[in-house]
Amino acid sequence: MSSTVSIWSILIVTNLSGHTLLIGSFGATAVLLFAVPDAPLSQPRNLIGGHILSACIAVILVYTIGTNFFTIGLSVGLSILVMYLTHTLHPPGGATALIGVIGGVGVDFIFFPVMLGVIVLLCNALIVNNLVHHRKYPVAWF
Repeated sequence: MSSTVSIWSILIVTNLSGHTLLIGSFGATAVLLFAVPDAPLSQPRNLIGGHILSACIAVILVYTIGTNFFTIGLSVGLSILVMYLTHTLHPPGGATALIGVIGGVGVDFIFFPVMLGVIVLLCNALIVNNLVHHRKYPVAWF
């Protein structure tokens, strides 16, 4: 139910902001945040860093090379590498990069839907995991 409410929250913010904020990778993020909130890949550093870095990679690839066979595959590989090197590994981040390149996104993709959507998911995880489920989330911020 927590993941359902989180996706609904993103849709509500979409309606209020006028920006489409829902992307497929947020479904996978919801699984991590609400099914395994204590996992290293579910922590805020990974959640925020993984999505934002992957969105940046998508924008850079689209801007420099465009959307094509090469960049579609490269987006996932590069996002994994950068997340690994920065200790922000968050598997849905690979999907964020893929979605961005396939969609031929611009710089605004980093902020809408990615950053704002991640903030909504994080706020939901903080509320639900700490108040409703009486868990300790996050285990670590950094």
